[in-house]
Amino acid sequence: MRAVVFDGSSLAPAEVRDPEPGPGELLIEVAACGVCRTDLHVIEGELPRQVLPIIPGHQVIGRVEQVGADVTRFKTGDRVGIPWLHQTCGVCEYCREGKENLCENATFTGWLVNGGYAEYAVAPADFVYPIPETFSDEEAAPLLCAGIIGFRSLRLSIGAGPSPGKRLGIYGFGAAAHIAIQVARHWGVDVYAFTRDARHRRLALDLGAAWAGGSDDAPSVKLDSAIVFAPAGELVISALKVLKKGGCVALGGIHMSQIPSIDYQLLYHERVVRSVTNNTRQDGLDFLRVAAEIPIKTQTQIFDLVEANAALNALKHDAVRGAAVIKVSGS
Repeated sequence: MRAVVFDGSSLAPAEVRDPEPGPGELLIEVAACGVCRTDLHVIEGELPRQVLPIIPGHQVIGRVEQVGADVTRFKTGDRVGIPWLHQTCGVCEYCREGKENLCENATFTGWLVNGGYAEYAVAPADFVYPIPETFSDEEAAPLLCAGIIGFRSLRLSIGAGPSPGKRLGIYGFGAAAHIAIQVARHWGVDVYAFTRDARHRRLALDLGAAWAGGSDDAPSVKLDSAIVFAPAGELVISALKVLKKGGCVALGGIHMSQIPSIDYQLLYHERVVRSVTNNTRQDGLDFLRVAAEIPIKTQTQIFDLVEANAALNALKHDAVRGAAVIKVSGS
């Protein structure tokens, strides 16, 4: 099959052996794969390089091509999505406590196992999602990570449902933020967008933000909570400065530059800084249901499979309005 492979030094198109599903697995013909900043972290070594060569990509939309033994949830032809969380062990203390996002032995799509920058991918049937027909393949792809992690970030910052009148700050306005704001507005939350890029501020306002400004600007009101999606540690300080007493700053990225020393007065009055780590399968199921109810409108920039490097470069330089998606089928 055609794929784009990272060998530890370069990311390039290649012909590789078709994967085969084992027991409990699905072989999926890939239609589209979202491009995530985590893909950049994998390729640039900000996440440890544990498996090489590797096919990146973990926001995978496609159709079931072949069903492995013992699979009952899906059948050939079903449209499904492969997320970042590829599989968990099910037996460690975190899995037993319903915290599988913290599993000691988890594997992750496009980092520890091959992902969706390819014509075919294999995934455990228990860890893929049925995709609502509300969305096209390209519209659905960013939901599988940007959407799910944004949803979990909302849950851990503003709350797990409607919160009319609450005020939420979002730092960095890329793929995850442009989805999270739609959920927040659906829940009645007023959103304040902080981003250095005027194009992204315009998108935030178009999507219903109450205010949009630069990363170090301060709105006229204090905020109940904030989410930092940009991988810049200094933004934690900026977010704490605009937070009310008792507020929470959730850090939605898997990698972040060093956080500067924090003056205790910024934390005092029970302000909280917390990381957001992966997601549970329930997060994904809950988010996809809400996404279809709203329905979420993802804004995408489409690239062909052979343009994976161009897509990642555009993402790195904040040149994507919304989310970048690689179109695989027919590309």
